[in-house]
Amino acid sequence: MSHTVRGACVQMSSGIEIAGNIEQSTALIRAAHADGAQIVGMPEVANLCQKNRRIALETAQYEENEPALKAWRELADELDIWLLAGSMVVKIAEDKLVNRAYMIAPDGAVAAKYDKIHMFDVDLPNGERYRESDLFVPGDKAVLVDSPWGGIGVTICYDVRFPHLYRALAKAGANMIWTSAAFTRTSGKAHWHVMQRARAIETGAWILAPAQCGDHEDGRSTYGHAVIVSPWGEVVADAGEEPGYIIADLDLGRVAEARQSIPTLSHDRDFAMPAQLGLRATGE
Repeated sequence: MSHTVRGACVQMSSGIEIAGNIEQSTALIRAAHADGAQIVGMPEVANLCQKNRRIALETAQYEENEPALKAWRELADELDIWLLAGSMVVKIAEDKLVNRAYMIAPDGAVAAKYDKIHMFDVDLPNGERYRESDLFVPGDKAVLVDSPWGGIGVTICYDVRFPHLYRALAKAGANMIWTSAAFTRTSGKAHWHVMQRARAIETGAWILAPAQCGDHEDGRSTYGHAVIVSPWGEVVADAGEEPGYIIADLDLGRVAEARQSIPTLSHDRDFAMPAQLGLRATGE
């Protein structure tokens, strides 16, 4: 297993036209590759940023016909890189979509797919309302990719709020975990950096979080600040608020160092759950 890899996170401002998003992402991926990146990740909804259900269903394509997936597979093959299509809006039936990430190997083959498990269904204090489950069918399987650098975990955006998923990936062998996202500005300002750092500290893994940024054509506004975080919780790169990319050399030896220093992954203990408040405990 190679002990160092140069990784890059792409930061985009995806729009409502797939062709335009292919053009934007391709330029950034090529730039990251020219800077030495061996693995590059894109943000959530990289191929299509469209929150209107009817229009999303009209625009999204089935996997076998998806032009962005075809373009990115060809690009990975051309550049000889691992490429994470951080997530894509993909049609699985005439009335059903999934929020799906694809890990593409350097020969252009799809090495793994991951459907976002946790749906962002929230009402924010400022009046913003999101019902991701109205648009997407949730996944039910965690995904770990085998690579020359060991295990790579794949997660998407709202998943970052569920640390047990990250712990499971780390215990299964993930040295790096990707958290491709399209965080709102409201929640991003409050929670983005601290959660990415927390997931790194808890797992002792490298966390790479490509992000959407800016004001989008479908009306949403996203936070940006794609980050790369070391296994010790240090932010080693931050993309700010504009489209671009960040890059860092990931020393995988630091994963073992962090996990040996604070070996929480091997310190699990079973415990009895507390009774819910307001309910009598079993047996009383």
